[in-house]
Amino acid sequence: MRIVCIGGGPAGLYFGLLMKKLQPAHSVTVVERNRPYDTFGWGVVFSDATMEAMRVWDPETATEIEDAFNHWDDIELLFKGTRQRTSGHGFVGIGRKKLLNILQKRCEDLGVELVFERDVDSDLEFPDADLIIASDGINSKIRNAYQDVFQPDLVVRPNRYIWLGTDKSYDAFTFDFRKTEHGWFQAHIYKFDDKTSTFIVETTEDTFKAHGIEAFDQDQSIAFCEDLFAEVLDGSKLMTNARHLRGSAWLNFNRLICGRWSHFNGQSHVVLMGDAAHTAHFAIGSGTKLAIDDAIELTRQFEAFGHDPDKIPAVLDAYEEVRRVDVARIQNAARNAMEWFEVVGSRYADTLPPEQFMYSMLTRSQRISHENLRLRDKTWLEGYERWFAQSCGLTVGNGRTTPPMLTPFRIRDLTLPNRIVVSPMAMYSATDGLINDFHMVHLGARALGGAGLIFGEMTCVSPDARITPGCLGLWNEEQAAGWRRLVDFVHGQSAAKVGIQIGHAGRKGATRLAWEGIDQPLAEGGWPLYAASAMPYLPVSQTPQAMTRADMDRVLADFVRATELAATTGADLLELHCAHGYLLSGFLSPVTNRRTDAYGGSHENCARFPLEVFRAVRAAWPAEKPISVRLSCHDWVDGGNTPEDAAIYARMFKEAGADLIDCSSGQVTKEEKPVYGRLWQTPFSDKIRNEIGIPTIAVGAISEADHANSIIAAGRADLCAVARPHLADPAWTLHEAARIGITDVPWPKQYRSAKGQYESNLARAAGVK
Repeated sequence: MRIVCIGGGPAGLYFGLLMKKLQPAHSVTVVERNRPYDTFGWGVVFSDATMEAMRVWDPETATEIEDAFNHWDDIELLFKGTRQRTSGHGFVGIGRKKLLNILQKRCEDLGVELVFERDVDSDLEFPDADLIIASDGINSKIRNAYQDVFQPDLVVRPNRYIWLGTDKSYDAFTFDFRKTEHGWFQAHIYKFDDKTSTFIVETTEDTFKAHGIEAFDQDQSIAFCEDLFAEVLDGSKLMTNARHLRGSAWLNFNRLICGRWSHFNGQSHVVLMGDAAHTAHFAIGSGTKLAIDDAIELTRQFEAFGHDPDKIPAVLDAYEEVRRVDVARIQNAARNAMEWFEVVGSRYADTLPPEQFMYSMLTRSQRISHENLRLRDKTWLEGYERWFAQSCGLTVGNGRTTPPMLTPFRIRDLTLPNRIVVSPMAMYSATDGLINDFHMVHLGARALGGAGLIFGEMTCVSPDARITPGCLGLWNEEQAAGWRRLVDFVHGQSAAKVGIQIGHAGRKGATRLAWEGIDQPLAEGGWPLYAASAMPYLPVSQTPQAMTRADMDRVLADFVRATELAATTGADLLELHCAHGYLLSGFLSPVTNRRTDAYGGSHENCARFPLEVFRAVRAAWPAEKPISVRLSCHDWVDGGNTPEDAAIYARMFKEAGADLIDCSSGQVTKEEKPVYGRLWQTPFSDKIRNEIGIPTIAVGAISEADHANSIIAAGRADLCAVARPHLADPAWTLHEAARIGITDVPWPKQYRSAKGQYESNLARAAGVK
């Protein structure tokens, strides 16, 4: 084959040398616009997994790179006058110039043709090539020539950064956060050779402009950074090797994702590689790793399919299929880390104590969890667990410390024994809204299972507020009596507390039981529906009546009556359901609220009626008991509410007296396109808790103690609501505590004989003697 690599970065060079090594008959050329052995940039970071793969594919290159590597295990944080350090993180760094020089020399030794100082404008300049590797970087001319094919999605991120170096050597990957009169700056610092370290300074656009940095030249930018980070520099100077850039040399990171990675131009097959195909933010240092992994995977596919030109289409299809998954995983982690740094000033630096700030920073990508930190540095994590437990009022001894999810949580006069919540989950098993034996067993079992707060399902405030005929209600004394029986059982047999969630179905009412056709309208026995606007939920759904002021007054009175009845049950917490497209949620979302009166349009208008209801409910609920509000924090549809809108509403409810925001999302419209994944809704809780300053409940794909401990420890939420795992296992909390080795959690006295055997079986399965 005739192979041309356009761009002499890590991707093009490494792919070129691998293919020439495996098939010396290939004609391989790497074309680079810079001079020989010349490059820009400072140090790059590799993962252990990538290094191991390089040892397999070309031991000679790997050995030389490893000889030039600088390895360190520690991360150090300078923040608010504190210096914190943790170990076990395993980074390796190398100078970018040194890395490219090694790859260039290896290419020459293998017979790869290196062409320097040639700027390629088009892939058509190489009509004899069978395969063209477009590894020409983020501003790839080749990719841009075929935008309709490659479908690049390029987003310019808001933060500004400048990539500098220093001759000071650091023995840890160091982060230094400094606050100025205009905002926060952070430095990312790591050593890459025996005398030089990378020194990246980052800040927000607003802070950048407030300091007038956009008018600086590079020398002024360097002087500014040297003054700001004088403590960590300790007399050393900062250096730049980007004199080719005009102005201050501060950049914005460009996040790139492509819809396709390969194309046949009529003469040659063209495939994207490295930054031409995708980018990953420097916050997790994966750009070079992705480039090397691209080169290895494309080579692997040629080895699998064969090196003949007619195999190229199959090779490229397989390459893209494999790499797209891994790149998406890395980009997701990089996005989490990138966004953490973008909001660190407004969300974390001013609100979290230094100890929790360190934990939040370490877990910013959400790839590193609580138990993963224990594997990396048990001593540091156990110290943090002791600090967290003490901050919750616990006395800490010499033994195993109570993990975050099992610490108590106090709000108003209510103290929950731990941070695990049984989510409100519709059971559709009531008759006339009454709690029956099923609900007693269902909710009673979960109270015995160790959770700190047990929610019943959405409890409807009137007969015409129900989703289905099987929904619970609270509009008469008989229903309140059923709740009293349940509350008395839970309080008498467990340490758990009880929450009642009250709501109104709105346009999603009068439907069949879930197992008879979820969201499908009742064939008979239905009732009239009310909503913010006369819009059916489904095309086949009943069209609701747009509420008049008289309708609002009646519904408000229904909520107050339900609250007064709830107060007689002894329940510990009340939640107002303003999520999932039900009545109050329908007012909050522009997707379902098309009103042009005082109850539609602006955030203030859309929230007017839900806030009226909340204030009336708050006034009717005992002052010493807390109230939470459940919000849909993302509608997942164009034109719908976003997390920014949810934060606005959360602040309104906080100012009206809400104690907690229960952060869910979606179910407002069937047009939604949610992005599911592990802990996928936790970012909404994180944003509202730390930007609005109100405690939150996180929900969504929280299925392990490790998840809950990570969320609580990082300050992303105060409570974790667990739904489906509690359906599968009523004793989820007790079982998860045992699974992570916590044996001092009390079990119900009736079940204590099983506790030791359960814990022993777990230990045996884990191979613990």
